[in-house]
Amino acid sequence: MRNMSRYWILLIVWLAAFVTPPAPAYSQSESPVALVISAAGPLNPSMLEYLKRAITTAERRGAELLIFELNTPGGSIDLMQKMVETIRASSVPVVVYITPNGAMAGSAGTMITLAGHAAGMAPETAIGAASPVGAEGEDLGETLAAKEKNILKATVRSLAERRGEPAVRLAEATIESAEAASAREALAVGLIDFIANDRQDLLRQLDGFTVQMRGGEYTLRTTGIVVEEFSQSLIEQLLSTLTNPNIVFLLITIGVQAILIEISSPGGWVAGFIGVVCLALATYGLGILPVNWFGLIFIVTSFVLFILDIKAPTHGALTAAGVASLIVGALVLFNSPGVPDFQRVSVPLIVGMSVITGLIFLGILGFALRAQRLPAIMGQTSLVGKVGIVREELNPSGTVQLSSELWTAELAPGEAPLPSGAKVRVERIDGVRLVVRRVET
Repeated sequence: MRNMSRYWILLIVWLAAFVTPPAPAYSQSESPVALVISAAGPLNPSMLEYLKRAITTAERRGAELLIFELNTPGGSIDLMQKMVETIRASSVPVVVYITPNGAMAGSAGTMITLAGHAAGMAPETAIGAASPVGAEGEDLGETLAAKEKNILKATVRSLAERRGEPAVRLAEATIESAEAASAREALAVGLIDFIANDRQDLLRQLDGFTVQMRGGEYTLRTTGIVVEEFSQSLIEQLLSTLTNPNIVFLLITIGVQAILIEISSPGGWVAGFIGVVCLALATYGLGILPVNWFGLIFIVTSFVLFILDIKAPTHGALTAAGVASLIVGALVLFNSPGVPDFQRVSVPLIVGMSVITGLIFLGILGFALRAQRLPAIMGQTSLVGKVGIVREELNPSGTVQLSSELWTAELAPGEAPLPSGAKVRVERIDGVRLVVRRVET
């Protein structure tokens, strides 16, 4: 009981260390502080929690500003609205900076950029293409599309009105006609405040810049500012990784294979544990990603075909069909028409993993067929050819030890008497008596 308590305590300590984010190294300087967070990839719930935690920390420490370095193709409207609300509710100025060169603030990223108290873009970056689409990336119906666009345009007007009429027109066009703009085009109409080559250039331009906060205007002081990176916690990084469709597909295939191994060879727990964990993590990702659940039917069918091929005399035909079904299922699940490119699974990965899975089951099938061709060896028949030790002199009968068992034995015709300790080989079984011969040494 004491050992069990010790194990539980160790488990709780380990989980606490895993979930709790590392404490940031706070500066001891009296200089103003700028916290920096970075978000790359599609918007996901862990990104929202990361933003909330960073703003809370910045407010608690009295930071001069929070720089939100952004590079995203977009995400869901609900998640975007929550991030916009979080930024606008901040008592610390939030500067959204689209970086690095070649990055974008696409779709929902446009609204997040406009929500910042100040906004900058690195050269060769883009913003826009914010037309709403369905949960699975499909075009919305005419009525629903009109409703969504009108709501988003009203939101974007409220965010961009302080930037002037040209900025409002461009912001509305990103929603109405999916228009996009380069950094120079966005700066020309006042949609953003700066084009900055890097973070230091951005801070230089921010010095003395006035932002509109809830309590009124505030002038930023960035001369001699101390810049501190604010990293994601381990759990935030994990949850962010689980929204990668390639990772989710790998977890599904590995998880199902591990479960099938556990079912086929019960008694162990490692394979079953790995399978359950992989499928649980994959379920989280499937709940976030825009997937077509119909694809799961093909994936389940593929593994049923793999199992049947082990038991049926088809010699690989069902495994080939299972590989094809797995490929189709993955494509339907993740890559249905209308799903954005950044939320699709790599086709080479799907084909490669499906073929590898098929080869694994072909290997299992080969072992099964080989076992079926072996003659049945069981009971006393399995003793023929084994070597034992004489325990009671054979003259011509006596006792022989085979492994941990004692057997009554007699010498084969023509064999001379054998003393205790001599080695003999079983020639045949006569009822319950072994017939043995001397083993020449």
